[in-house]
Amino acid sequence: MATAPSHPAYTPTLSTRGRLNGILFVALFALAVTQLAALPAIASLGISPLIVGIVAGALYGNALRDGVPASWAAGINFSARGLLRIAVAFFGLRVSLQEIAEVGWSGLTVSLLVVVSTLLIGLWCGMKLLKLDRDTALLTAAGSAICGAAAVLAFESALRSAPHKSAMAVGSVVLFGTLSMFLYPLAINAGWLHLDTLGAGLFLGGTIHEVAQVVGAASNVSPEATHIATIVKMTRVMLLVPVLLVVGLWISRARQPGQGQGNGRIAMPWFAFGFLALVLVNSLQVLPGSVTQVVNTLDTFALTMAMTALGMETRFSQIRQAGPRALITGAILNLWLVGGGLAITLGVQKLLG
Repeated sequence: MATAPSHPAYTPTLSTRGRLNGILFVALFALAVTQLAALPAIASLGISPLIVGIVAGALYGNALRDGVPASWAAGINFSARGLLRIAVAFFGLRVSLQEIAEVGWSGLTVSLLVVVSTLLIGLWCGMKLLKLDRDTALLTAAGSAICGAAAVLAFESALRSAPHKSAMAVGSVVLFGTLSMFLYPLAINAGWLHLDTLGAGLFLGGTIHEVAQVVGAASNVSPEATHIATIVKMTRVMLLVPVLLVVGLWISRARQPGQGQGNGRIAMPWFAFGFLALVLVNSLQVLPGSVTQVVNTLDTFALTMAMTALGMETRFSQIRQAGPRALITGAILNLWLVGGGLAITLGVQKLLG
């Protein structure tokens, strides 16, 4: 049986059977990852199956990559690309306009200011200060600014960047998002951060990376803060669509050859329009709640498959080439989310509260 070569990424083949076998392999791997992520020791840390998937996939891809038949490469590639776009679109069923309206202008303003400022700081620090390539800087900034691993996936799909760049961005999300999940509620409950219930919800939802991390942190403050923080976080998720479109326009006009694929152009993010359409579907309550819940569960599994496949295509040697620069960028962004996010929260509360 032919085996996959040891180059950085799997090369797709035209074999339909091989493609299906590759997809099935990723699905079974993701199923095991889901069970692993459900273990109390991991679930209590707020680490989602997506994170476990990319780590497990990378470990497998680097240690046992020669054991994967070359004919399966197309299926692995589809899981990391085509399935990813579909799953990001269906992520829209988790957001509704009614929920966003509950926190009013305060939640929207905090989300907008945090997202825009974090993206700009991440791009400047990554590209100008630390000399990262555009894709790595943008993926790291998007993961910190919007919705963690899901944002990294969405931008990776649009940029069509190398898998190891997504892995570095996700690593930043895992490290600093987990630290924030534990330290923020500790600081609030100890009185180090003088925030009322609304302020705590705005701050936690506006600055923590992952949705699960927001819920985990806010649940240690109060049920009311958890409700507000979750809605604010989903408002940040909602901003994924306009940010993708604006960044796509910027990159298309910049036309910088040699940075990513497509001579500096970003792929048309059609899945972003699908995301927006499904937000409207969810807002109109067209689907029964039970159906939406099942679809969201399947969507989480599809995202886990995509992350697992990206992990399989990631090579540690490529990550090492970037050194600590991506991690330093993530650290700078996390400091901004703490200090700048607190200042934005207090300022918005004073003006609109």
